[in-house]
Amino acid sequence: MTTNSAAIPASRPAAANPALTASAAVTLIAAATIAGAWFFQLVLEILPCPLCLEQRYAYYLAIPLGALTALAARGGASRPLLLVGLAVLALATLANVGLGTYHAGVEWGFWKGPTDCSGPVVNLGSAKDLLSRLDTVKVIRCDEVQWRFLGLSLAGYNVLISLAMAAIAAWGFVATAKRA
Repeated sequence: MTTNSAAIPASRPAAANPALTASAAVTLIAAATIAGAWFFQLVLEILPCPLCLEQRYAYYLAIPLGALTALAARGGASRPLLLVGLAVLALATLANVGLGTYHAGVEWGFWKGPTDCSGPVVNLGSAKDLLSRLDTVKVIRCDEVQWRFLGLSLAGYNVLISLAMAAIAAWGFVATAKRA
């Protein structure tokens, strides 16, 4: 049995398509990171503070956008479209580096955090409802580290992971822009 190789279009390897490589890598890293965050939350019961939840937004953007950009690159989409996808990935993950750095600084006491998760508790409501609310409400503070490994908190690891994703997306952008 012979096959007509001329009828099957030759696909380029992923290494020859930097937009595909970069967007797929960012997608996989973002998905693994969010899976890890949910594991910490649901299995290890390390609950996220408000700043932790905000840091997840970049991952929630990077997963579908990275997947769409990878599919577009695999399908032979135009260079401008791929560049837009990679630029948004790079900017979103770079912004997350800033948010993660801010959060880590709050944890280390370098600066004050948002009052809703690191300031004093000022509104306790009425006295009769206070005891019932104290039994049901758990406040997760942004300025208290719940878990560290090798001296870094989850916010610190978010900075490193987001920085890696930003670098990968930026590499993909530059390599795609230079492609003939």
